[in-house]
Amino acid sequence: MKKFRMIAVAAVIASLFTAPAFAWNWPWAASNEGKISMTGSTTVLPLAQKAAEEYMKANKDVDISVSGGGSGVGIAALIDGTCSIGNSSRSIKNKEIVKAKSKGVNPVGTIVANDGIAIVVNSANKVEDLTLDQLKAIFSGDITKWSQVGGNGEKIVCISRDSASGTFEVFNELVLRGAKLRTDSLMLASNKEIAEAVAKTPGAIGYVGLAYLSSDLNSVKVNGVAANEANVLNGSYKISRPLFMYTNGDPSGKVKDFIDYILSPEGQRIVKEVGYVTVK
Repeated sequence: MKKFRMIAVAAVIASLFTAPAFAWNWPWAASNEGKISMTGSTTVLPLAQKAAEEYMKANKDVDISVSGGGSGVGIAALIDGTCSIGNSSRSIKNKEIVKAKSKGVNPVGTIVANDGIAIVVNSANKVEDLTLDQLKAIFSGDITKWSQVGGNGEKIVCISRDSASGTFEVFNELVLRGAKLRTDSLMLASNKEIAEAVAKTPGAIGYVGLAYLSSDLNSVKVNGVAANEANVLNGSYKISRPLFMYTNGDPSGKVKDFIDYILSPEGQRIVKEVGYVTVK
């Protein structure tokens, strides 16, 4: 009897390490096939929300949850296995890839849309055009009054995204170009918050994804080029980037079906509808 018990225990232990049973060690492997969770970039958020809404109308067996938090949050969640899709408005960093690999995660990014980072000012501001060098000087603190760039004598109030933001990472690379963001900048957690703050603050300047432009803001040209679909597509608007959905490995199952939907003509119609630029 004792020998039989030892054999039975050994069999149970061995079964824990077979491929199907051992999946408990990876939360995404145990996820419900009919449930998709997305988190991350607030730039990607309006696209993710609208696409999820339309997809679920046609696929009643699928439940999709969507949240923001920033690109860094989305990629971290993918690495930790707490989401199906990590939304990001920037490419994954090398250090994030290293961390992912150490946890057995293979991040694969799919470009689902393109975007321009629009420079926005308060609607009362009459400045219509700034150069990249002027933007660098404004956000680094070398230019502090609008009169220095053709505006009135108001003090410039810089409003920026926080460090978890992919939009901040791209802005830092393409606009600041090695300079440090001025220390008195107001750091906010989402595109929506920046848009609202600039709209309410005289003298304010900030930056948002194209989907967050509205009549409450003035979008400033950069080097004489407007932030719009045509100029992002032809490459003349220089502050632009692709938008990603990251998965662990190549998309599969319902996740693949959903991402394929976004890349379909119907999905790309939604991309345009929310204010971004199509990939097809």
